[in-house]
Amino acid sequence: MNKGNQETSKRRCRSITISPIRGERSMNRHKTIDIHAHILPEEAMRQLQKAAPSLALQLKSIDERSGVLEIAGVTQKPFPREAWDLEMRLQDMDKSNVDIQLLSNTPQTFLYDQEASLGAACAEIQNDQIASLVRKHPDRFMGLATLPMQAPERAAQELRRAMDSLGLLGFHLASNIQGRNLDDPDLAPVWEAAQTLGAFVLVHPFKVAAGERLKSYYLKNLIGNPLDTTIAAASLIFGGVIERYPAISFCFAHGGGFVPYQAGRFIHGWNVRPEPKQFLGHGPAESLGRMYYDTILHSDATLKFLIDSVGASHVLLGSDYPFDMGYYDGVRQVRSLSIPESDQGLILGDTAKALLEKASPGRDKEK
Repeated sequence: MNKGNQETSKRRCRSITISPIRGERSMNRHKTIDIHAHILPEEAMRQLQKAAPSLALQLKSIDERSGVLEIAGVTQKPFPREAWDLEMRLQDMDKSNVDIQLLSNTPQTFLYDQEASLGAACAEIQNDQIASLVRKHPDRFMGLATLPMQAPERAAQELRRAMDSLGLLGFHLASNIQGRNLDDPDLAPVWEAAQTLGAFVLVHPFKVAAGERLKSYYLKNLIGNPLDTTIAAASLIFGGVIERYPAISFCFAHGGGFVPYQAGRFIHGWNVRPEPKQFLGHGPAESLGRMYYDTILHSDATLKFLIDSVGASHVLLGSDYPFDMGYYDGVRQVRSLSIPESDQGLILGDTAKALLEKASPGRDKEK
């Protein structure tokens, strides 16, 4: 039995209260929750510049909607103004009929390639600032932590602080840690902490595989992002991580990459080959059944396939706000699908609310 299953606590589960929101959006419906929305608060940028001058973080405006972000020698252009402009964010949420965003750091600030102490300090700054926004706008925001995954023990410590002290509900995780897959044994302390806390984990592609072959045509994003998410999911499945830590709610960005389309191949491979059985005792179907996926697929037909394949209760509204490869009409899209209204409610916020309510500090959530 893992440590997360052994630990117990008398503290009760946090109940998430979603406050009424004025106007048309609050009438006769449940609140919509976007579980995939990135942010780089202005105060976080100021503190990162001060605490980590070696990152040479700079943000320069290009026009009223975009800027250029430079961090650790990497340039992101354009970098959307909505990443730091709170007023624009709230206006866009209203336009998209999104009541609540689950805020996560921008992938550019994972900083897994930095020295452990610097990475931990930068994670703390970002988590403090996301938590501050949640406290100031509890009716519009909830938050996920970012962790210094290059130092798993420190990452586990920061996760406990972020959830116990700051009220964050889990963490945002890159699809690989500087080229290491997510089943790497060194990451066990993070999974142990996440299990005990019942954390929600959003897995997002970053520094994707096969980069040398994907330089043209924006293929690094168009193919590389869903490919790396698929590698991450497969590693967690076949490495036995999802099987060993059932209290963690794993959600995979961009509709789970290629996983839903190839789930049958995973199951068949486990049945006929010895290699997939090395760390997975009961076959991949059970782990696949515990996974969650966001709605960012840019196609009604593909989203309907996902819902039909995994069930509406395992699909969560996401936007990838504020980046140009995001999808900001998700609420309308889900409501336009020929599925029961109850299923629409699950996708738009009911399942997310249930998962985030169980992300409570100091309590193992395994039933």
